[in-house]
Amino acid sequence: MADYGQLLQQAQELFTWTQALRRHFHQYPELGFQERQTAQRVAEELTRLGLEVHTGIAETGVVAVLEGCQSRPRVMLRADMDALPIQEANQVPYASKHPGVMHACGHDGHMAILLTAARLLAERREEVPGTLIFLFQPAEEGLGGAERMIQEGVLERFRPEMALALHLWNQRPVGWVGIQEGPTMAAADAFTIRIRGKGGHGALPHLTHDPVTAAGHLIVALQNLMAREVDPLDTAVLSVGQMQAGRAFNVIPEEAELQGTLRTFRAETRSHIHQRVRELAESLAAGYRCQAQVTWEMRTPALVNHPEMARRVREVVHRLWPEARVVPFRTMGSEDMAFFMERVPGCYFFLGSANPEKGLDAPHHHPRFDFDERVLPYGAALLAAAALDVLRNPPV
Repeated sequence: MADYGQLLQQAQELFTWTQALRRHFHQYPELGFQERQTAQRVAEELTRLGLEVHTGIAETGVVAVLEGCQSRPRVMLRADMDALPIQEANQVPYASKHPGVMHACGHDGHMAILLTAARLLAERREEVPGTLIFLFQPAEEGLGGAERMIQEGVLERFRPEMALALHLWNQRPVGWVGIQEGPTMAAADAFTIRIRGKGGHGALPHLTHDPVTAAGHLIVALQNLMAREVDPLDTAVLSVGQMQAGRAFNVIPEEAELQGTLRTFRAETRSHIHQRVRELAESLAAGYRCQAQVTWEMRTPALVNHPEMARRVREVVHRLWPEARVVPFRTMGSEDMAFFMERVPGCYFFLGSANPEKGLDAPHHHPRFDFDERVLPYGAALLAAAALDVLRNPPV
């Protein structure tokens, strides 16, 4: 079996190929469940590698299977494919050709990395001690692509026993790797609070039940709730992102509406805050002679790394990339890879991709997002090496 240094060397030799893939995907971005050209290119590349390719899963999802010298164990490697509804501001030769759509979260890099990992592993097919499942998922950006693939039976059909995935991270430079045991990305919930009162003239507030005043006090009270009812050793974030009320400067409206998001790691904390937000909204609104209705939408569960899988991936990074700075890392961001990892133990890790000296450090979901492509061979070699490592000696 080739050692990890050889994997990295080969990935670096393939850099021009990998970069061309990434730039192609970047030039032709597509939104969730619309990744038809993207999926076609992914399927073509996988077919050229001699893999068993399946398309049309959850509209545009692609899965390829590489069976090595034995059928088990089975590990799934996943990349997301969708872009964002953002107008790109970068002036680069590979800028988006689709107005109002761009890859502003690194999914173009994720696809190029996974295709390169598939190429590295396909060339070692006879040395692969198990089965590799390469899954290219549509609609990660809040549209439920992972859930849709699961609902359509992708896990029963391909039967992965372990899972691996990575995310480029533009808040850290190339050479930084974040791997966390246990909770790694937060559960994401959306809430809507409607406060109904009695409208009237702005000059006669005593004849109204003002929902705007109630909403303003509620925004502050929600932050106090988080500060006083979440264990300081736990972590949770509640943010109000929208407030809508009224259409005229001199009219107190009948209704005000708040919308926001809650991020948590622990199921108990999540449940407690759901209950307390409802109680607080209803009681505070009543104090202002209004009524409140709270609606929760539970979008994504917390992403939890299997401790032994995370430890093994960390060891692979140290062996393959000794000069890398490997640190524990978790974020209040969310990822629907969590739906897969609720059912399949795995490890999801982060690779620094920024280069401030070259101006490649805009945050994710920004019109100027771009990353240092030097990270691509490292991502491909790490995914390939981690897959081989867990196949040889399954940690779960």
